[in-house]
Amino acid sequence: MEGQLQQLSDSLERSRSQYDAATIQLAKIERDLKENRRELRVAKHNLSAGERMIAQRLIALYTSQPESTLEVILGASSLDDMITRMDNAKSVTAQDASVLAQVKYFRSAVTRAGDQLKTAHATQARVVAARAAAKQEIESKMTRERSLYSSIQGEISRLVAADRARQLEMARAATERLQAQQAQQAQQSASTVVGITAATPEADTVAPPPTHGNVVQYAMSQLNTPYVWGGAAPGGFDCSGLVMWAYAQVGVSLPHSSYAQYGMGVPVSKDELQPGDLVFFDGLGHVGLYIGGGQFIHAPHTGDVVKISSLGEDWYSANYVGARRIL
Repeated sequence: MEGQLQQLSDSLERSRSQYDAATIQLAKIERDLKENRRELRVAKHNLSAGERMIAQRLIALYTSQPESTLEVILGASSLDDMITRMDNAKSVTAQDASVLAQVKYFRSAVTRAGDQLKTAHATQARVVAARAAAKQEIESKMTRERSLYSSIQGEISRLVAADRARQLEMARAATERLQAQQAQQAQQSASTVVGITAATPEADTVAPPPTHGNVVQYAMSQLNTPYVWGGAAPGGFDCSGLVMWAYAQVGVSLPHSSYAQYGMGVPVSKDELQPGDLVFFDGLGHVGLYIGGGQFIHAPHTGDVVKISSLGEDWYSANYVGARRIL
C-alpha cells in the first residue's frame, strides 16, 4: 500500500510537471501572438502606404502618358504584373522599382504573419487542451491518493512513529560524516595553499561546490516535516519542493519540478555521488538529496514526513534513474 502511495505521489509530480510545462508554453505563445499581431499591423500599414504611392504614380503617368498607361493598366492581371508592364514600357523609375520592392516585401510579410498567427492559435488550442487534461489528471489522482491514504492512515502513522528513533540516529551519523568530509576538504585546501600537493581521486566528474554541504544541512533541518503536495517551505514539502528550498538557502534557484531539476547541472554516476547531489527515481517522478553513505533525504508521499532513506532499499534501487550535480 505504501508503495502505491509513493507511485501515486510520483505520478502527481509528473502531472504537475506537464501542467507547469504547458503553462510556460502558453505564456510563450501569448508573447509570440502579441509580437505577430504587432508585425501584422506594421506590415499592413506599410503595404497600404506602398500601394497608395503606386496608385499616385499611376495617376501621374496616366496624366502625362494616357494612352500607353491605360494599355498597361487594362492589360495587367495584378499589381506586380502592371509594374512589370510599366517597366517594359520604360515608364518605371528607380523610385518606382523601390516602391514595388517594398510592396512585394510587405505583402509577403502580411502573408507570413497571418500564417504564423494561424499556427500559433492552433498550437495554443492544443496546449490549452493538454493543460486542462493535466489538471483533470491531477484532480483525479489526488482523489485516489486521499482515498488510499485514508484506508491506511493508521498504519502509516504507526510506521512513521516507529521509524523516528532510527531516523534520528541516521541523521546524527550523516551529520558527523558530513562534518568529517568538510574538515578533510578544508585541510586539503590549506595544504594546497602552502604548496603541498594533496592526493585527489582521478575522476571526469566536476567536483561539487563547497556550499553543497550546507544544502544538505538545510535539508536535514527539515527532518520530520510533513509531506504536502506542492509544498516548498518549512511546514510542508513535496519531493522537488524540499530540494528547491534547500538550494535556495545557499542562493541557488531551482525549478519546482523533478523533471525540470533533472535538466539542471551535470550528470553524475552512482559511484561518484557526493553530498548535495540530486538523485532521481521512478521515471523522474521523485527526487531526493544525496547525503553520503549511500543515503538520501527526501519527502516521500502523503502521510509521510521528510526522512532519510537508503539507495539500497528495494523500491529505490529498482526505480533509480540517475543523478545530477548542481554547479
